[in-house]
Amino acid sequence: MATGRALDELSRLLFGHLHRSDQQRWGQVYLQGLLRTHGKKTVRRMAATVTGSEAAASSLHQFVNASPWEWTPVRGRLARWAARSLPVRSWTLAPTVLPKRGDHSPGVHQRFLPESGRTVNCQLGLGLFLNAGQAHIPVDWQLFLPPRFTRDPAVRDRAKIPATAQAQPLWDHALHLVQEMTSWTEDGRTAPVVADLTTLCDITPLAQRLQGSGHAFVLAIPGQTALGGPELPPGERPSARALLLRRGVRHPAGAGRQIISYETPVRGVRPSGEHTQGAGRLMAEWDAGTGRPGRIWLTNITDRHPAELLELARSPRGAQSAVRRMGEDFGLLDFEGRSFPGWHRHMTLVSAAYAYGTLEGMTP
Repeated sequence: MATGRALDELSRLLFGHLHRSDQQRWGQVYLQGLLRTHGKKTVRRMAATVTGSEAAASSLHQFVNASPWEWTPVRGRLARWAARSLPVRSWTLAPTVLPKRGDHSPGVHQRFLPESGRTVNCQLGLGLFLNAGQAHIPVDWQLFLPPRFTRDPAVRDRAKIPATAQAQPLWDHALHLVQEMTSWTEDGRTAPVVADLTTLCDITPLAQRLQGSGHAFVLAIPGQTALGGPELPPGERPSARALLLRRGVRHPAGAGRQIISYETPVRGVRPSGEHTQGAGRLMAEWDAGTGRPGRIWLTNITDRHPAELLELARSPRGAQSAVRRMGEDFGLLDFEGRSFPGWHRHMTLVSAAYAYGTLEGMTP
């Protein structure tokens, strides 16, 4: 993989604002190490690959785990750089499970993974990816923290978790990522939020707050999600699946496929707490074999064909594919440290390396 003038320019863009020249240098070395080191990306191997000396490993470790630089401005610069380079179709939210040994890494906990049917010791990250169809570029991250990491001062201090970081539901982390990305956009250009977080959290609060802020979204929801207004008691509100089966309209989608949709109001909550309501839609690909809808999605985008929106809904798969490649080739799973700031800095640098590797690969 080439790491020439274009990488030097990206390094200056990302790290040029850092006050100390040694921070700027080690940022570039770490980025080069992630791109050029084969196999596991330990700081020792990256240092040897880039500088020719393993002695530089301590400086790399210091840069990520202890050097006082903020990762948020770097991510903002990365996001704007990537957005200028890509035809962004959506902001896709994707969970990332990072297996861990022991119980000292920030956010580590036992979690059951439905897709594999087993329980693992892990950290759970949530990333925001810029979806451009062929490419899904990670630009921002949140780390899920179970309550034990924020209630116990000794645990918080050991993991260097700042007072501003609290135990929050995953939907709240998702909302923070969207708000942060919105603050980074140029000329106020946003993109629909797409996510499938149905196995991880209650999606309703996220949908309500995106609706209340006027942000377009396409969100997977469980089929048993109760819909309808507060005038109906919870037990009498129809489920999303029932509404599609009883009242849904089928649309041809080419190649013998059909999509079923149903127009439904979407309730929102504004930042002020005021409740709102707007037009929305349930939709799913129709499974002719079972005579039932497949994965069900809720959207507040009503001026585009359901087939176009369901194509957009495929983006979480692309983001998960990007996560796998980041783990295989860009050091996502190779962080050496147990601090909250270190985790965020490593994820920032891995994202930058992946963005560069992907976008340079797409450049004619």
